[in-house]
Amino acid sequence: MSLIETITILVCLSAVFSYVNHRYIKLPVTIGLMAIALVMSLVLLLLGKLGYGIQADAESFIRSIDFDETLLHGMLSFLLFAGALHINLDDLLEQKWFIGTLACLGVMVSASIVGGLTYLILGWIGLPIPFIGCLLFGALISPTDPIAVLSILKNAKAPKQLEIKIMGESLFNDGVGVAVFLVLLGVAETGTITPGSIVLLFVQEAVGGAAIGLALGYLAYRMLKSIDQHHVEILLTLALVMGGMHWPMHYTRQVLSLSWYPAS
Repeated sequence: MSLIETITILVCLSAVFSYVNHRYIKLPVTIGLMAIALVMSLVLLLLGKLGYGIQADAESFIRSIDFDETLLHGMLSFLLFAGALHINLDDLLEQKWFIGTLACLGVMVSASIVGGLTYLILGWIGLPIPFIGCLLFGALISPTDPIAVLSILKNAKAPKQLEIKIMGESLFNDGVGVAVFLVLLGVAETGTITPGSIVLLFVQEAVGGAAIGLALGYLAYRMLKSIDQHHVEILLTLALVMGGMHWPMHYTRQVLSLSWYPAS
């Protein structure tokens, strides 16, 4: 299946689910989409048990999606950019230590708790999965979505200071989450990993990602400030989001060339 076909299916499903949620369920859009997607997944499993071939088609579609390219180097860049647009840098710097602690320790603690509970629950219901696989799942879902967080905080009319803390954490926890996920993936694939490789990966994904983002963001800011033409501004913004997420980190990984690093 081509990339265009994959994007078309995902966008159409999102549109239909969003309409159903807004028209009937009335949940916040991100929570509603997740809830409907979970229900539809259970429906597909049930139809598969009843002898219909829909489950096999769905599994084939999911396997055709390159997770690394689609999520880590695609959707994530747009989500982070959209969330960062609503953050004031001065407010963010005032809460930097609190945000940094939450983004680092919070993700690791959350991944451990979710992974441990998943391992126990799946074993209890007779669907045992290796513990490292459960930890990977925990690392995957622990980072919060900045757009979902912003929507909930706005609806709840949370205090500004609390909003900055939670929004800032949701922006930076993705880098930590990616580092934790890739470390665990390296352990799952090779069975071992060195402390030096862990530190190097964290510096690359979290610190390096922030440094590249600041440099490219400042460059785009200076370019946007020098013009007043919305077509060019839109193109520059799209180039910043799409190009700034993929190529710098791709070439950085090639330079570092970690022996256990999963291929992109």
